[in-house]
Amino acid sequence: MGTGGGMAALAKLHPGPGLRLTRVEVPGVGPGQVRARVQLAGICGTDGHIYAWDRWAASRIRPPVVLGHEWMGLVDAVGPGVEGIEPGDRVTAEMHFYCGQCRACRAGQPHLCRHLRIGGVDTDGAFAQYVVVPARNVWRLDPSIPDEVAAIMDPLGNAVHTALAFPLSGATVAVTGAGPIGLAAIAVARRAGATAIFVTETSAPRRRLAALMGADRVMDPRDVDAVAVVLEATGGEGVDVLLEMSGHPDAIRQGLRMVRPGGAVAQLGLPPGEVTLELGEQVVMKGLTLKGIHGREIFRTWMQTSELLRGGLDVRPIVTHRLPLEAYEEAFELLASGQCGKIVLEIPGS
Repeated sequence: MGTGGGMAALAKLHPGPGLRLTRVEVPGVGPGQVRARVQLAGICGTDGHIYAWDRWAASRIRPPVVLGHEWMGLVDAVGPGVEGIEPGDRVTAEMHFYCGQCRACRAGQPHLCRHLRIGGVDTDGAFAQYVVVPARNVWRLDPSIPDEVAAIMDPLGNAVHTALAFPLSGATVAVTGAGPIGLAAIAVARRAGATAIFVTETSAPRRRLAALMGADRVMDPRDVDAVAVVLEATGGEGVDVLLEMSGHPDAIRQGLRMVRPGGAVAQLGLPPGEVTLELGEQVVMKGLTLKGIHGREIFRTWMQTSELLRGGLDVRPIVTHRLPLEAYEEAFELLASGQCGKIVLEIPGS
């Protein structure tokens, strides 16, 4: 990555906390690639881990690297061999780059690719004026999708993938963790026909957003016995489906106790380490179905997400802050505080 070049970029230049707003070379476009001029980019929890330089980040990130994997913009250039994509197209992209050759890819599960690389984590990402991605990863945006929603199609896809992992029509649902993806999952679950949605979340602003997105009962698990509330509201049975979005060990254990015998769990939240579970009593003896959720099904989830948005799904309230790229320190402090929904950065010169 050059330092004397032609575009602004927010990068991790060296191991350690923080990021640097710097200048790098505008990336070239190779065969089968597309370059886009980024207009908006969303900040993800993963970016927060990299900013803080926690244990995960130190083990995974190899600086220098430009961060950012949630974005929207306009196609600037296409490489040799690219068809069906033209300069000026309004796009985003699936930033999980899959090999196409491993068993998972050949079985139609490229989101589980053994050689998966993530833009903004393993390769330069979209916190920059330009980003280059494989043409096969580009997603052309429906004109009806607002820019701020287009910029968060990636995490919205995570929410759709999680919420639609099990049938929700006529189902009762618990959502543990109302970060931006959890908030979107609430809206998707309501749209999918859930009859009652219970949410646990420790952040007051996010609890308010959860109610706005369609939750029937929103609880701070530190203040109330959320399991008792759910059991009472469901006649002692528990919910049909748990959408676990937080990854917090206590929330996972609490969520399992909320699920009825024969129910189902979609686990998106990624714990920071090992989690001790009452596996026998809360999973085996209850006959639960537990499904891990990783990323988005490429491109089935993208199709579902686009159609939900075209059909009236409104997730605009989730985007609570829109800040210029140069205010990135304020943005990451806000992210760490939990006093926000989704934060979107405006990329200069776009």
